[in-house]
Amino acid sequence: MKELEKFAKEKKEYRKKVKKPRIWREKDLLDGKVVNAFVLILRTKGCYWAKKSGCLMCGYYKETYDAEYEDIKRQIDMAYKEYKNEEIVKIFTSGSFLDEQEIPKDLQLYLFKKFKAKKFIIESRPEFIDNLENFKDYRIEVAMGLESANDVVLEYCINKGFKFNDWKKGAEKVISFGKELKVYLLIKPPFLTEKQAIMDALYSVEKIKDLANTISFNPVSIHSKTVVEMMWRKKLYRPPWLWTVIDILKKTKEIYNGVIKCDVVAGGKERGSHNCGKCDKKVLNAIKEFSLTQDEKKLEKVDCECKEEWLDILEIERFLKG
Repeated sequence: MKELEKFAKEKKEYRKKVKKPRIWREKDLLDGKVVNAFVLILRTKGCYWAKKSGCLMCGYYKETYDAEYEDIKRQIDMAYKEYKNEEIVKIFTSGSFLDEQEIPKDLQLYLFKKFKAKKFIIESRPEFIDNLENFKDYRIEVAMGLESANDVVLEYCINKGFKFNDWKKGAEKVISFGKELKVYLLIKPPFLTEKQAIMDALYSVEKIKDLANTISFNPVSIHSKTVVEMMWRKKLYRPPWLWTVIDILKKTKEIYNGVIKCDVVAGGKERGSHNCGKCDKKVLNAIKEFSLTQDEKKLEKVDCECKEEWLDILEIERFLKG
């Protein structure tokens, strides 16, 4: 095992078993219209890569346990009792929905048959995309976490466990199965400066813009019991400025014609993407409104004196880095 993989694995600390699914509702886009979405997080054994080593910033492994077949079926049935015929159903597992070692194939099909949604959104690593063949009759958007199209960043800043071409083969399979492709891109992986984070995100957009139906940006947040948290506590890492997020969204809009989204976890907090504190709420609202409307004018309406500080940091951090 490589040293970085070994280190990432050693930082993990699993919590007690949590057997109830998490459920909430939110707004999302369906064919250009804002509709209601039902969000379901199933408690499963989680991402196989997290158990082997895991990504440096990801703490979702703590929401998993060794769920058996009946445990998962029970969670699906519990969630269905809360379902109000939302048009979109999002199914997350802190892993890969299409991994049959995580969710058996007949339970995957059981869920699709039970919920009468117009569209399902699932997540998967590229290793399991061949299993999409089992679901030809359903409208499915597959969200695949690429994070960065730069192999150096993938290996040494994220510890993703695959290279860009591995991911691309999976993405092309999603398209060949007639499914929609959502691509997760990370904003400011560890070890990158603010400026490098912008450059990495836009480089990644260029590499996948002809494949993705949706690009979803995820600014890094500080999860407990992760390598990134250790760096953050030692003042070696700061989550991205919200101005960095705004800049990436605006520039992506110029070069990409698909849907652009951004989910800012812990936004405005010390552990999440933030600015000075005074403007965080209005900037976060602008990002949320842009994600729903795709109207870049929403991003133009926000400003604050701390933006000058952010611009200064972009200029000087390359000298401080050295």
